[in-house]
Amino acid sequence: MKVGLEKLENHEGVAVKALLDSGATGLFMDTTFAREKRFKIERMKYPLLVKNMDGTVNIGKAIMHQVEYNMFFKGHMERVRIDVCNLGKTEVILGMLWLVAHNPEIDWEKEEVKMMRCPPICGKRKQKERKKEVKKIKEDEDEETLKKLVPKRFWKWKKVFGKKESERMPVQKAWDHVIELKEGFMPRKEKVYSLSREEREEMQAFVEDQL
Repeated sequence: MKVGLEKLENHEGVAVKALLDSGATGLFMDTTFAREKRFKIERMKYPLLVKNMDGTVNIGKAIMHQVEYNMFFKGHMERVRIDVCNLGKTEVILGMLWLVAHNPEIDWEKEEVKMMRCPPICGKRKQKERKKEVKKIKEDEDEETLKKLVPKRFWKWKKVFGKKESERMPVQKAWDHVIELKEGFMPRKEKVYSLSREEREEMQAFVEDQL
């Protein structure tokens, strides 16, 4: 499955195709891939001997290093610490530790993975709970702010001043006009503003709230 990995030190994102493998005991990232993508590789205090699926010792022998990053998949987010070893052409393996922890719904025929049973520590569940809390707080705050700003005699029309009305598209009017562009004008392709992890989470929550 395709997932997004975010480096903790600079919030740079890397797209990767992760292999779900019930035959693997842990979580693994290929050594060459980790170096090429410049992940921050940390040395482990104690080495870990790793064997291949056929029982032979991995060509990289003992695992000596790990990488920590944030992983994103269809609204799901979690902090991951993964072992670095030689995986050949495979970039990332999510083994039984991950599969048991998240218990995803997998449709092998359609090649679909749904994160419906995540543990409480996962970002998706936290984000939903946080959105509910924030929405309730905002509604209460909006009501109190409205009463402070709008004279009492106008409260029966309070929805005109409310947040909900401000979020809808304006109604088309007879005086609306088209902005004509100059002949031959070509829009320029500009760079997208870089956002931190927290800013991206807030943006994603806002987009989902508006849909």
